[in-house]
Amino acid sequence: MVGLKPRELPPTAAVKFVSAGTAACIADLCTFPLDTAKVRLQIQGEVRIPRSTSTVEYRGVLGTLSTMVRTEGPRSLYRGLVAGLQRQMSFASIRIGLYDSVKQLYTPKGAESTGMAARVLAGCTTGAVAVTCAQPTDVVKVRFQADGALADGTRRYSGTMDAYRTIAREEGVRGLWRG
Repeated sequence: MVGLKPRELPPTAAVKFVSAGTAACIADLCTFPLDTAKVRLQIQGEVRIPRSTSTVEYRGVLGTLSTMVRTEGPRSLYRGLVAGLQRQMSFASIRIGLYDSVKQLYTPKGAESTGMAARVLAGCTTGAVAVTCAQPTDVVKVRFQADGALADGTRRYSGTMDAYRTIAREEGVRGLWRG
């Protein structure tokens, strides 16, 4: 309609929270195979990971991706995706979605603008809270991504929720915050 301007209301904290998490999930869907390749390259050569006699050696990101597709199938590129999306939704929602609200807590009353110190404190606060909350999802995601490196295609977990329960039961709740 001609002549109508949209209302200039800033988005609520809830809208920012959901928008940040959703945007991060969309980005994760596109980049997840690269993250999986990174994890495989990082764990390659680890002594504690049992391997079959025909050890697969990954060479570079593209080589890792093609080797995974050839030896484990295309679905292997997205192993751990559920935990990855849980991580993005919790981590990005807190870190980005709550940043402005937390920044206001550090801004002195009556100040016209927010100073650098308040912005840094807000970033540190939301980042620390986000990492603390999202760490269990990251642990589970990496465990699923690394699972393909196990010998004979054995799987440690039947699903994402089983992974959380198994890690907590076998390693203690602190095991979910490992790393």
